[in-house]
Amino acid sequence: MSTHRQNFIDAMRQVASTVTVVTTDGPAGQAGATVSAFSSLSADPPSVLVCLKADSRIAEAVAANGTFCVNILSEDGVELAQRFAGAFDQMTPDRFEGLDVNNTEFGPTLPRATSFTCTMRHRHVHGSHAICIGDVTGISNAGEKPLTYMSGTFHIVRPQADD
Repeated sequence: MSTHRQNFIDAMRQVASTVTVVTTDGPAGQAGATVSAFSSLSADPPSVLVCLKADSRIAEAVAANGTFCVNILSEDGVELAQRFAGAFDQMTPDRFEGLDVNNTEFGPTLPRATSFTCTMRHRHVHGSHAICIGDVTGISNAGEKPLTYMSGTFHIVRPQADD
């Protein structure tokens, strides 16, 4: 491993990000995974981007289905984040088992998550990841405080106190 690569990884661990689960459903089947790279892209047209490990099951399913759903987890969503990161795959191989999801044609939306349903507009592979740009077709704003992740641990967001 090069020093440059390790320095990059170490610095990126200091960047807090919302915890998101990308889901998809369609001809290639249902899939879901916790991802760390999600961002709004444009308001005109409303669009977002997610970065998925290019050779992962979720990336292949999103590419084949042409749709995806981004679920921003609420601050009490640690177990969901871990479930979709694969922490319980030995015990529960179906990551959706027992969850009260709302099944859409784009992918399941998760409980208490703010969700963006998307149609894939572009997909570009760069290095190890596929950058998936989606046109937002629907929004479910849960109005919850988001779960965040930084330095290998989950965090909750609180306003800074006025002095």
